[in-house]
Amino acid sequence: MTSVDVPATLRTIRASLDLTQSELAEKLGVSFATVNRWEGGGSRPQKAAMTRILKMATEAGIDVGDIDATSAPTPTRRRGRGAAAPSTRSMEQMLWDAACSIRGEKDAPRFKDYLLPLLFLKRLSDVFDDEIARLAEEFGDLAVALEIAESDHSLLRFYLPPEARWSVISGRATFDWPIDERGRSTAPRDVGEHLTKAVRAVVRHNPDLSGVIDVVDFAAERNGERDVNPAKLRGVVETFSDPRYRLGLADVQPDFLGRAYEYLLRKFAEGSGQSAGEFFTPTEVGFLMANILRPKPGETCHDYACGSGGLLIKLQLVARELDPTSKVPLKMYGQELQAESYAVARMNTIIHDMDVDLQRGDTMINPKFRDSSGSLMRFDIVVANPMWNQPFDPGLFTDDPFDRFMKSGSATSGKGDWAWLQHTIASMSDGGRAAVVLDMGAVTRGSGSRNDDKERNIRKWFVEKDLIEGVILLPENLFYNTTAAGVIVILNKRKPTTREKKILLLNASRCFTKGKPKNHLTPADISALAKHYHDWADVDGTARVIKTEDAAGADYNLSPALWVTQPDDKEHRSIKEIMGDIIELDERAREIDNTLAKMLVKL
Repeated sequence: MTSVDVPATLRTIRASLDLTQSELAEKLGVSFATVNRWEGGGSRPQKAAMTRILKMATEAGIDVGDIDATSAPTPTRRRGRGAAAPSTRSMEQMLWDAACSIRGEKDAPRFKDYLLPLLFLKRLSDVFDDEIARLAEEFGDLAVALEIAESDHSLLRFYLPPEARWSVISGRATFDWPIDERGRSTAPRDVGEHLTKAVRAVVRHNPDLSGVIDVVDFAAERNGERDVNPAKLRGVVETFSDPRYRLGLADVQPDFLGRAYEYLLRKFAEGSGQSAGEFFTPTEVGFLMANILRPKPGETCHDYACGSGGLLIKLQLVARELDPTSKVPLKMYGQELQAESYAVARMNTIIHDMDVDLQRGDTMINPKFRDSSGSLMRFDIVVANPMWNQPFDPGLFTDDPFDRFMKSGSATSGKGDWAWLQHTIASMSDGGRAAVVLDMGAVTRGSGSRNDDKERNIRKWFVEKDLIEGVILLPENLFYNTTAAGVIVILNKRKPTTREKKILLLNASRCFTKGKPKNHLTPADISALAKHYHDWADVDGTARVIKTEDAAGADYNLSPALWVTQPDDKEHRSIKEIMGDIIELDERAREIDNTLAKMLVKL
C-alpha cells in the first residue's frame, strides 16, 4: 500500500470502468470534492477509503503495482501552458524581478507588504483555474463547470469571484463591472484600484482570509500621490503572469512554493535590519531543528513566537518525510505578536495546505493557548526562535499568573533568553521535547562570576532537573539580523534512560558553506549534524557527551566551544623553521635578480 500512486490509480480505475469522478465517489462512499482532491494530489485517502480503492482496483483486474504517474491514463485537460514546471531558481528569479520592479517605490522592509499578498492571490487564482478545469472534465463543459462552482463553492478550496481571477487582473480576460446604485460604473481606474477591489472581493467570499490577503490598499495615496505607482504594479502583475511561473496544483512540488516564498522573505530580511529576525529563521536551521525532534503523526506542536510560520512548516514536512504513509497530520498551534508577521504566517500555512491554529498576541504577557481551567496548554513539541536578549519588566516574572518563572529557577533579570525557556518548559507535556534558538551568550553568561547571577542560577535549575538534553553551537553569520552565532537548546522532559543526567554538546561552528552576504548549512550539513545528535556519542572536534555533574563543575557553562575542542586548521611552526624558510627564499630572490640582470645586459 505504501507504494500506491493514488492519483494515477484513481485515473486508471475511472478509465478502466468508464466512470466519472462523481460516479467513482458514489461507489467509494465519499463526496465528489474528495475524489477530486485525491486525484489532484491535494490530499490522500484514509486507511478505510484506501482499502476500498484497492478492492475496486482488484475487482477491475488492475495491478496497482504496475501503475505510475507516467503510464496511467490521463484525461485530456486544458493546461493553458506548454512549459514544464519551473525550477526553484526560475521561481526565485520571478520573485526578485517582481521585487525589483517596485523597489524604487518602497523601502526594502515594505516590499513584502505588496508582493506577498499578490503572490498569494496568484496562487489562489491558479488553483481555482485548476479546480474549474477538473470540474469541466467531469461535466464536459467549461461553462457548466463555472455555473456549478458558482452555485456550490464547497467544491473548491477557495472561491474567487470573476474580478479577482488572474486572467481578469492581467487583462487577458474581460469582466463586465456592474453599475452602482447611482448608475455609475464600478470599474477601477487602474490596476491599483483593481487589485484592492479584487482582494476585498476574495475576503467577502472567503471570510477566513480576512486580515491575510487584504492587508494593504494598493490604491492608497499620500499627499495626492499613490504610494505605489500603478505602472509599477502593472509590471509586477506582468511578471507574475509569465506562463513559466504558474502556481497551480500540478505546477509545483511539495514545499516548492514555500521555499521560493522564503527566498523572498530572506532577501527582504537581509536588508531590514534588526526586525528581520522577528519573522524569519533561516530555512536550514528550521530543518535541523525538525530533524532533531523527529515529530510523529498526531503530535501537538507549538511555536509561541511563530513569525512567518516556518518552523511549524518544517516540522510537518519532516514528519511526512519520516512517515510518508501516515494519514494523521501534526496538530499545529502558533502565536505571533506582530500583525504583519501573523498575516504572513497565515498565508504561508495556507499555501502549504496546513491546518494551523494561529493566534495573535504577546506570548509572554498573554499566552493565547489555554485549557478549560485557564492554565497553559501543553504540547508534545515546542519550537521557537524568540527575539534574542529581549528586555522585560522584572515585575512580569515575579507576579506571573501562570507561575512560569519563580518555580522554574526564579526570575531572571535584564535579558529574557531564559525566561523564554521557562515559558517553553511550562508549555511542554510530561513527555514533551523542545528546540529553541537563542543567542550564544545565553548558555555562558554569569558562569565563573564571583557574584550571584540570575541567568546562571536558572541554568543550574535546568541542569539539576535534567531538562537540558543538548546544546548546538551554530556557525557565525547565519542569521539575517546579526552576524553573531546562535545556539539551539534542546529540552526533554522524559529523556531516554541512556541520556539521563547527561547533555550532548555539539560544536557546529565550522559546519557551514561561506556565502554572501550570509553563510548557510547545506542539506549534507543538516543530515550530518542530525546524525551526530541521534548517535549521542563523542566525536573528536564535533560532539561531546558530558554528565550534569561536569556541567556543575564548570559553573553551568554549557557552551559547546568550551567542551568540544576543534582541530586548528592553521599549521603552527617554530620560529627557527620560519626563519630558515625566509633565508632560503631570500637566497632564491638574489639568484633571480642576478639572472635577470644578465639578461638585461644582453639587451
